[in-house]
Amino acid sequence: MAKYKMHVLVCGGTGCKASQSAQIVDNLKAVLAEKGMQDEVQVITTGCFGFCEKGPIVKMMPDNTFYTQVTPEDARTIVEEHIIKGRKVTNLLYTDPENNEHVSDSKHMGFYKKQIRIALRNCGFIDPENIDESISRGGYEALGKCLTEMKPEDVIQEIKLSGLRGRGGGGFPTGLKWEIASKNHADQKYVVCNADEGDPGAFMDRSIMEGDPHSIIEAMAICGYAIGATKGLVYIRAEYPLAIDRLQIAIRQAREYGLLGQDIMGSGFDFDIELRYGAGAFVCGEETALIHSMEGKRGEPTFKPPFPAVSGYLGKPTNVNNVETFANIPVIITKGADWFNKIGTEKSKGTKVFALAGQINNVGLIEVPMGITLREVIYEIGGGIKDGKEFKAVQTGGPSGGCLTKKHLDTPIDYDNLIAAGSMMGSGGMVVMDETSCMVSIAKFYLEFTCEESCGKCTPCRIGNKRLCEMLTKISKGNGTMEDLYELRNLAAVIKDTALCGLGQTSPNPVLSTLDNFWDEYVEHVVDKKCRAGVCKSLMSYEIDQNKCVGCTACARNCPVGAIKGEKKMPHTIDLAVCIKCGACIERCKFGAISIK
Repeated sequence: MAKYKMHVLVCGGTGCKASQSAQIVDNLKAVLAEKGMQDEVQVITTGCFGFCEKGPIVKMMPDNTFYTQVTPEDARTIVEEHIIKGRKVTNLLYTDPENNEHVSDSKHMGFYKKQIRIALRNCGFIDPENIDESISRGGYEALGKCLTEMKPEDVIQEIKLSGLRGRGGGGFPTGLKWEIASKNHADQKYVVCNADEGDPGAFMDRSIMEGDPHSIIEAMAICGYAIGATKGLVYIRAEYPLAIDRLQIAIRQAREYGLLGQDIMGSGFDFDIELRYGAGAFVCGEETALIHSMEGKRGEPTFKPPFPAVSGYLGKPTNVNNVETFANIPVIITKGADWFNKIGTEKSKGTKVFALAGQINNVGLIEVPMGITLREVIYEIGGGIKDGKEFKAVQTGGPSGGCLTKKHLDTPIDYDNLIAAGSMMGSGGMVVMDETSCMVSIAKFYLEFTCEESCGKCTPCRIGNKRLCEMLTKISKGNGTMEDLYELRNLAAVIKDTALCGLGQTSPNPVLSTLDNFWDEYVEHVVDKKCRAGVCKSLMSYEIDQNKCVGCTACARNCPVGAIKGEKKMPHTIDLAVCIKCGACIERCKFGAISIK
């Protein structure tokens, strides 16, 4: 095996691939070959580094230099300056916004300082398509420990002692779930990995599968050993082609190494994994709907009990955990439950991965200890709100969660605190909004998503959410009444109490949380016929300031409906009856003469 003097790690996650990171890899290899250094420097395509806002990312090892927003054209400079001459390429280094100084090491960046990477421990450090790199960082060590040193009941007890709760949204104790499945005897049991991640703005599970697929395979095998299952199924949406490719490669490699299949590590334990593809139905994130989909049936949930641990896939005992939950398992086994449960809060142990998105400076994937506050996440890790605007709200938990406000910024993030605040952890989506966001429109957006994704099996979700969405549409068009607001709240409460599954039961959360926290904004829409954020087009009107308009005609020339009139070098006017409120005039005006009122 070749010994390299230097390694160049290039982010190969979906986001960076979309920004030409594969071309960066090709260019780096080409320049190194041109310089005769291909045997001295290794270029490695890794998983996601997390700092998506600054991608594509290239990391130089062993000196840990962290280059951001790299382009294919920068490859030659990196080779000639950093690798050959030993000089850092300063224009590619991250610039600290507080002191405007370059930071070359990711450990000293605000984005990473408060993170503790457990589930994401290998993402960005290894080639996910090379099992040897996984093994070099402790991969399959936990499986070996379980098979040679621990009984199945010992494994379950360790997971119970760790305090790990399901990271898919429900927060059910993982060890207890495994214990229930283990006690139900059958000729065949199944381990299912729920990789059907469908929340808007969420990409946690996808990144783990793309960056560290072997951790999922190892964890599923450990679960199989613990509960007495010999077959594993990964239910993954077909829209994740890169994650699928890397999982397939990892499964094949694990079989070749004897880490999947018959008589694993000579222990007598058999376990194998296959992939099942979903068509992108959000409701299939609910475990019974997921199981039905894998069986070739409609992806609809069923009332529980019986729970999947009793009667799941093909009527057999089945344990279902999501990707992030499984990613924690090997570390808990190798480092111990005591180590894990010292991280986090009393009832929420360990870390949580969040996809930080929206109007925030540092968009990306973060892993933080439970109990960290929203303020720390948004302002210290996230770098604050874009363009210096005011923070307005943060939506946690995706369509099932709620909008939290300034008064919640010092709330410690864990399962119970978020529920008490009117939101939920969910799978880990975290969308930040500034003052330009209309909360009525936000609630409507999530309701439209839920209506689209509802399986239609139960009336409260199928019909109730449709009615909620119609009322929100009516309000956003300025046709709502105060009576509508009270009906909105009442109907949301009924749906929450009567829907069949978690999707329906939590779907009113965006409505209820925005009603609770932004009641005055709803009242403005129905009483004043005004949208303070200027988002609801029916409540907007454009106005030209006669004192600022110089008659340049740029607005008139770019108006698609000819709503703007006026002579050259004379102030113009807008015919509001014709105006379609597209915003083209504001974009073209260089004098700030056009405003929304």
